[in-house]
Amino acid sequence: MATQDPRLPALAARAALIEPFHVMELVKRADDLKRAGRSIIHLSIGEPDFTAPPPVVRALQDAAASGATGYTSALVLHALREAIAAYSGREFDTPIDASRVLVTAGASGALLLACAALVNPGDAVLLSDPGYPCNRHFVSALNGIARPVAVDPTTRYQLDAALVDAHWRGDVRGVLLASPSNPTGTSIAFDELGRVIEVARKRGGFAIVDEIYLGLSYAGRPRSALAHGDDVVSIGSFSKFFNMTGWRLGWLVLPPAWVPTFEKLAQNLYICASALAQRAALACFGDEAMTIYRQRREEFRARRDFIVPAVRELGFGVPVEPDGAFYVWLDCSAFTRDSDAFAIEMLEGTGVALVPGKDFGANQPERHLRLSYATSLANLHEAVQRLRGWLPRR
Repeated sequence: MATQDPRLPALAARAALIEPFHVMELVKRADDLKRAGRSIIHLSIGEPDFTAPPPVVRALQDAAASGATGYTSALVLHALREAIAAYSGREFDTPIDASRVLVTAGASGALLLACAALVNPGDAVLLSDPGYPCNRHFVSALNGIARPVAVDPTTRYQLDAALVDAHWRGDVRGVLLASPSNPTGTSIAFDELGRVIEVARKRGGFAIVDEIYLGLSYAGRPRSALAHGDDVVSIGSFSKFFNMTGWRLGWLVLPPAWVPTFEKLAQNLYICASALAQRAALACFGDEAMTIYRQRREEFRARRDFIVPAVRELGFGVPVEPDGAFYVWLDCSAFTRDSDAFAIEMLEGTGVALVPGKDFGANQPERHLRLSYATSLANLHEAVQRLRGWLPRR
């Protein structure tokens, strides 16, 4: 925790509500070990090990060479909005009108806009615990109240309609869901998702659904929350399925009446998303790139199919098999009552880095680790071998 310099004015109180990423201390230690010559296998990073495929890189180079680097509108290139709308209909059986799409500076930019437009000071927003920490921090940053709800294997670590209804009190303004989710890799069943949205609708509240991992679903053809009504706000991203994390490009699909307000906020908060990234992203939807992306999704599936039984054989609990994204939520209580200390001990003893549960909420973080299989099968095999040799001796 940073110490306030008494010579400086006090920072805004909201800044104290934003927690640091505790895992960064572990990453710093891993970097120190790597510099000292240790071999480190990161099962910690929530980032695809694949990079943008050749058609997308060529499109970026062409855009830069042609000088297409100026501002776009806050709604961004109409051709990209049309491509995203067509992708939604083709891949998720959820046709939408391109006029509802607003391309943003990453999914983080989309969540910032959504919270700025929908959350009043003092409004509470329901989220799952465990859940992606930045989601609750966006709510807090806009002076709302992030209200995590403890979830467990009985609901696949997801909010369901019964939980949302039971926790919807007078100050609750809406619900923020993620399907598939980080850190658990689990999805909300399509029909149950509709029931959750209906609870929010009957209460006069909003439903935001983070669908940035929807393209990395492994249990049949997924459907978007947008199929449950045009009052749903959906968050998309080019980071995960499209392997463009550092390009900082995401999108929102909005109720038609809200588009002008979100456009106004985007104009003022960041003007527009990167013009070069927008033009490059158009190439994501061509046949060549989509063939590569589908092959990569199958590679992620193969990694999941290896790592889940492997860690179970090592003695970790995996109460719910992940059906999307590239994460496994591990129960490490057979080995420790302190996942934070255990993660450091594991790193020091094996060079394998996993994320302790405390970054993801207050719901039994001490007994959980997040494993990311966004690395090669060779690395996953090596990590399992190292852990198999270390666990009995610790």
